[in-house]
Amino acid sequence: MTEGCRDGGRAARRHRRHRTDVRFWDIEQQPLWKKCPTVSKRELTQRFKCSVYRRYNDFVVFHEMLLQKFPYRMVPALPPKRMLGADREFIESRRRALKRFINLVARHPPFSEDVLLKLFLSFSGSDVQNKLRELVQGVGDEFMTCRLATQAKDFLPADIQAQFAASRELIRNIYNSFYKLRDRAERIASRAIDNASDLLIFGKELSALGSDTTPLPSWAALNNSTWGTLKQALKGLSVEFALLADKAVQQGKQEENDVVEKLNLFLDLLQSYKDLCERHEKGVLHKHQRALHKYSMMKKQMMSATVQNKEPESVEQLESRIVEQENAILTMELRNYFSLYCLHQETQLIHIYLPLTSHILGAFVNSQIQGHKEMSKVWNELKPKLSCLFVGPSNMPTPPLSPPEGNFFSN
Repeated sequence: MTEGCRDGGRAARRHRRHRTDVRFWDIEQQPLWKKCPTVSKRELTQRFKCSVYRRYNDFVVFHEMLLQKFPYRMVPALPPKRMLGADREFIESRRRALKRFINLVARHPPFSEDVLLKLFLSFSGSDVQNKLRELVQGVGDEFMTCRLATQAKDFLPADIQAQFAASRELIRNIYNSFYKLRDRAERIASRAIDNASDLLIFGKELSALGSDTTPLPSWAALNNSTWGTLKQALKGLSVEFALLADKAVQQGKQEENDVVEKLNLFLDLLQSYKDLCERHEKGVLHKHQRALHKYSMMKKQMMSATVQNKEPESVEQLESRIVEQENAILTMELRNYFSLYCLHQETQLIHIYLPLTSHILGAFVNSQIQGHKEMSKVWNELKPKLSCLFVGPSNMPTPPLSPPEGNFFSN
């Protein structure tokens, strides 16, 4: 078995072992001294059996410390703090995003047993932000603490650069497709809720029509007016339409929770991978290239100083700087390999999450089946109540006949 396969198996086992859900509740909106409302969050974790309160700024510091300690790992992004004219919908959206963030972090193998997460989920004091900073201060990042950091190159395949490029392109394509799927799923769920509103209003208007007490003028009636019968039939239909609306809302909410929200979770994970790839290219790789360029310039200066017979002290200083730069380049090379090693593991973690897509699709199909089944039952129960309105054979509606011409102006 290859080292990559062993790594993948270990990652899968760690993922299953650390699959911890963190549930959220909104507690209250507390006015600050600037009159800006803020939403506190309470987290309940099965692992620590305790409840803690966290504000958005606590999440910001936690996120910063994760990036500082684990720069070569997938750290999910945080939702925006606030937007102009933020309303309940924005606050709920942010609450959901924070829930996804903490669940992804709690399920990530290197994060799941780290002291940062343990403190964030269990510390009940008021200065959690300072405690988080103290944990990271002077410790160094994962490269400094991982015993395999200097050997990372030995665990990488020979064609790591090609595999990295291919994986990045694959994840980009998957992200683009699932982004569109999430948008369509949002619209489907939204239409179900809009349909519920329309059904409810439709039923209320039928009820209002049936409850109308305006007397029927004698000149408006023909021999036998059916308006009274129609009103009695229409009056009781609002109950069924309210039930239909309730079923539509249930379907829309279920698809928001079981389909849209899980698609958002998957998209957050994919976005964190894309961000990691960008950090690799713009961070350690770019710094390594700059260090090599600086080293090349120093070597040229050394050659020039030797040719020009400059003072020994200046030559020695230049030699010392070159040695320092060589050590810096060696460290950056090791960091570059460690970054690729982490990217290799994070790519495997993405593929561990991929089966989630089949569960999302299954949830969508089941929701559609159940929703249509329940609504069909209500429609079928409603149909017999309309029988008094149908005057044709087989209880099927027939278009009204034109009255005899002589009846238009009868005395």
